[in-house]
Formats: sequence, structure tokens, C-alpha cells
Amino acid sequence: MATWNIDTSHSEAGFWVRHLMVTKVRGQFKQWKGQMAIDGDDLSTARITAEVQVGSIDTREEKRDGHLKSADFFDAEHHPTMTFVSKTFSGGKLTGALTIRGATKDVTFEVTSLGKAKDPWGNQRWAFEGSTVINRKDFGLNWNQALEAGGVLVGEEVHIELQAQFVAG
Repeated sequence: MATWNIDTSHSEAGFWVRHLMVTKVRGQFKQWKGQMAIDGDDLSTARITAEVQVGSIDTREEKRDGHLKSADFFDAEHHPTMTFVSKTFSGGKLTGALTIRGATKDVTFEVTSLGKAKDPWGNQRWAFEGSTVINRKDFGLNWNQALEAGGVLVGEEVHIELQAQFVAG
């Protein structure tokens, strides 16, 4: 099994969620790491792990980021990391255990391999993009506020979007 590490300077862990039932609020996590162990190029043998520092959330709004780190949402003080541990990778579907705020659920990412390339320094790289949708309430992120006109402030569906560039070695 060869080991490939995520190059976070060339990767993104982002998300979006509906705000006021109509618009999207986007964010990303600035501190995270991950690794893939794989036999050759056979993605069905890939075992992928990732760890995200919840406190590194960035939605371009300091007050919102503070609220998301609080006990109302991620409770970063008591649950500083989110983790993913893959179980299977088949037919462009990566399934594994996602843990947020101490709750673990299986999720499936739709994944596309973007190909391999050798960088100018001789390192072999392999890029992927993936996405999934989770219900935040499945992970204990229950806070919300009813709107006067009906509906809620924050949508339940969270769309996760990943761009990952792995480096062999």
C-alpha cells in the first residue's frame, strides 16, 4: 500500500447551507489534513482518512463563525475536530464514517478523479473532487430560528464540497 497525503495548500474543504430559506452561505475550513493508502491505482483498495479543525471555520463573517464554533452548532471547545474514515470506494462513490460533534454517521461522497500529474519537483500528485449532502441535525447541530414569514433561518441540508490534491509519499 502506498501512502498519499493531502496537500492542503492546493485543496479545499468547503460547504454551503441555505440562509433565510433562499440564499446560500458558503464557508470553508482552513486547517485540515488527510491521507490515502492505496494499492497502485486501484481506487477500490483506497482507505482515506481526514481530520478537520472545527475552530478553523471561515464564512467571511466573524460573528457567524463565532456562533458556528459555539455550543449552538459545532461546540468546538468540546469537539475540536471532525473526522472521516472511509469504508468503501467503488464506482465513484466513497462511503465512510463522518464524525461531527461526537455523532458518527455513514455518508457517501460522489467522487471524480481529476487525474495524476508530476509537479516540477518530481512529486507525483493525484487530484479528486467530491461532494455530498448531510442533514446537520443528524450530527446534533440543531439550533435554528423561526422566521416571521414562515420557514427557518438556517437550512438543515449542508452541501459539502471537497477539492483534494494528494502527494505520493
